[in-house]
Amino acid sequence: MSEFRPEEGNFNLGNPRIAVIAARWNAEITDGLLAGAVRALARHNISGDSVEQYRVPGAFELPLAAQHAARTGRFDAIITLGCVIRGDTPHFDYVCSETTRGIGEVGLNENLPVAFGLLTTDNLQQSLDRSGDNEENKGEEAALTILEMLAVFQQMQSAD
Repeated sequence: MSEFRPEEGNFNLGNPRIAVIAARWNAEITDGLLAGAVRALARHNISGDSVEQYRVPGAFELPLAAQHAARTGRFDAIITLGCVIRGDTPHFDYVCSETTRGIGEVGLNENLPVAFGLLTTDNLQQSLDRSGDNEENKGEEAALTILEMLAVFQQMQSAD
């Protein structure tokens, strides 16, 4: 189990609108991440029209889709989900680096919580372990991170 896990609390967030963007590449893994994220949101009564799901071809497309979602002004937060498994070429390093940088930039540039649910693993088994219906599901962690960040933002706004 991870040493860090976002808080599982009683988030009184109202009815935030959340975009969940998942890559189709490595669908066996990203489907599990998506299920984990949706499950965590539903546990906190965020479901139905409040959660919009989108699919993009691969991890590299996640930052652009997240930026587009942010710029619509329709969402309070964005969850990005993808999986890149190390291969025999440097492709892994380039995709992971640029995708990570891009997702981070979206959050900073758009002043919006954007969860990083990108698995960057050495092998398929590591990806399966982190996307299953278990406590290690990183899609679930990404959703909990978003809820915690929304709660922190709410606290900051009400501190006036």
